[in-house]
Amino acid sequence: VPAEAKTQLIEEPKIDVDTPIWKSWVFVALGLGLLVGGGELLVTGAVEIATLLGISQAVIGITIVAVGTSLPELATSAVAAFKKESDIAVGNVIGSNIFNLLCILGLTGIIHPLDSSNFGLVDLGFMLGLTILILPMMRRGFELNRWEGGFLLITYIGYTTWLLMNN
Repeated sequence: VPAEAKTQLIEEPKIDVDTPIWKSWVFVALGLGLLVGGGELLVTGAVEIATLLGISQAVIGITIVAVGTSLPELATSAVAAFKKESDIAVGNVIGSNIFNLLCILGLTGIIHPLDSSNFGLVDLGFMLGLTILILPMMRRGFELNRWEGGFLLITYIGYTTWLLMNN
C-alpha cells in the first residue's frame, strides 16, 4: 500500500467547532440508541442461530457475539497500528478486556445473577493460558511481531474450530 493511501486511511477527522452543542448531544443520543438497538438485535439473532443450529448459547456468545462486540476494538487498534501508536493499540485491547471482565460482568451480575456453568475450565483455562503466553511474546519492549500476531490468529481459529466441533 503506497504511503499516500495509508495517510488517507488514517486521516484525523475534521471537527467543526461551530456545531451547536445540542446537535452534538443529539448525535450522542442517536448513537446510544443505535447501540442499544444493535445490541438487542445481536443478542436476538445470536440466540436464534444457536437454537436453529443446535449450538449452545455459550458457544455463540464466545464466537459470534464476541466478534461482533469486538469490532470497535479491532478498528481502533488497526488505526493505531497504522499510525505506529502501539501504546494505543495494546492499551485498547488490555483496557477493553479488563473493563469487560470487571465492569461488564459486574454490572450484568447486579442486573441478574449469572449462571456460568456452561463455561468449562477449558474455556477459562484457555483464556488464562493465552494471557500468560502473551507476556513472553512481548518480551522485546512489549513488541509483538508479525509471526507472533499470526500465531495468535491461527490459535483463535483453532480454538473456535475446536469449540464448534466439541459443542
